Amino acid sequence: MEYNLFIIILIVYLIGSIPFALIITKLSGYGDIRNIGSGNIGSTNVLRTGNKFLAFTVLIFDILKGYIPTFYILNYLFDSNNNELTIYALGSMAIIGHLFPVWLKFKGGKGIATYIGFIFAANYALGAFFVFLWLFMAFLIKYSSMASIFSLFVIPFLMLFLSYNPSILLFFSLISIVLIIKHHANIKRLLNNTEPKINF
Repeated sequence: MEYNLFIIILIVYLIGSIPFALIITKLSGYGDIRNIGSGNIGSTNVLRTGNKFLAFTVLIFDILKGYIPTFYILNYLFDSNNNELTIYALGSMAIIGHLFPVWLKFKGGKGIATYIGFIFAANYALGAFFVFLWLFMAFLIKYSSMASIFSLFVIPFLMLFLSYNPSILLFFSLISIVLIIKHHANIKRLLNNTEPKINF
């Protein structure tokens, strides 16, 4: 069965672009999340409202944005043996949607939660390693952004160690680079020692 790639790209992108942090915080009476903390539409910034349950809810929804489309494409639309790169490219559109949502004039979040969902669907072991590494670093240094940047940096090296296909390795490396670049404001604050810490 043939599928229209443009339609799949559009659907996955639109799923990824749903701003759950903005929707859920507004419905919960916290107003516009973009006016709170760092202004980012992600679960870490929602945590700064002081409502941990709300932040966890946003985290789960953002993870599912990356997981469900990739899992569905991987298991129901294409044969992974022949279209592995295509599958990952299509699934990554959810990350692009979160980074550049059409509903918010293409000004989105940092994409980490959606990336977690995506990488879990691609490979459970990689997903588990990323989450473990992020949690370890976050508890150790108390900076969510630094934990994310470090974990994104390590994943391609782990894939290299696991002897991934070079094209897949390159693709995941590009995703890491894009997400790290998206943290440019955090990197600047880290260098200036003004980056807010997280409280678990």
